[in-house]
Amino acid sequence: MNQDVVLACQRINYSYGELPVLKEVSIELKKGEYVSVLGQSGTGKTTLFNVLAGLDKPTSGVVHRSATVGYMLQKDMLLPWKRLIDNVSLPFVLGGDKRGAARQKALPFFERFGLKGLEYRYPSELSGGQQKRAAFLRTFLYSNGLMLLDEPFTGLDAITRDEMYRFLLQNKKTLGLSILIVTHDIEEAITLSDRLYVLSYDSPATLWPPLLIPREKNEQDRYIVTDQLRDEVRRRIFSPILKSVE
Repeated sequence: MNQDVVLACQRINYSYGELPVLKEVSIELKKGEYVSVLGQSGTGKTTLFNVLAGLDKPTSGVVHRSATVGYMLQKDMLLPWKRLIDNVSLPFVLGGDKRGAARQKALPFFERFGLKGLEYRYPSELSGGQQKRAAFLRTFLYSNGLMLLDEPFTGLDAITRDEMYRFLLQNKKTLGLSILIVTHDIEEAITLSDRLYVLSYDSPATLWPPLLIPREKNEQDRYIVTDQLRDEVRRRIFSPILKSVE
């Protein structure tokens, strides 16, 4: 295994009883990368993430993790009866720290994550974007940068969602983030990813070879490449459906 690879699975197969869900799925995430897995609802995206996180065991195949994996679900899962500082510092408490020590470890990160001044508020007092940042910070502190995000921006309005995209892209290097994102949103996948996998609509689902998302281009070339990528992603998503219609 390449030393730069922090998370990978090789030839994963997964079945619910007699129903095959994933077939020969291989994927890798390198240190400092953002990689997306894109697919329609019901194709097995969350199942794949559960296997990668160690919540489910594959029927066959191998999963490699170089460190603890933080898993952020669609819902922020903040505890409504706890202040934000205690929600965010929960990974330290679960690791054996007393509440005071856990708070002190978490406090320095609030400003960097755009949450300074909100430490002692309850989740109900926060905006949707602030709740997402808090959940993201908690996941980061649990994982120290190796993260799985399962459609984390579902339910956010367009402006707040764009703010979260900018936050992730701007803090990629400074926070040492390596993130695998599952989404059904083509624009989200192209915006955030260094590489993009498309999960087929076949049953069982397989992965198309990854698409490389170029970043170092002038504005005009970037728009041309993005349009080409968008068309190719759509082709990969809908190819099995088009074949069945034909």
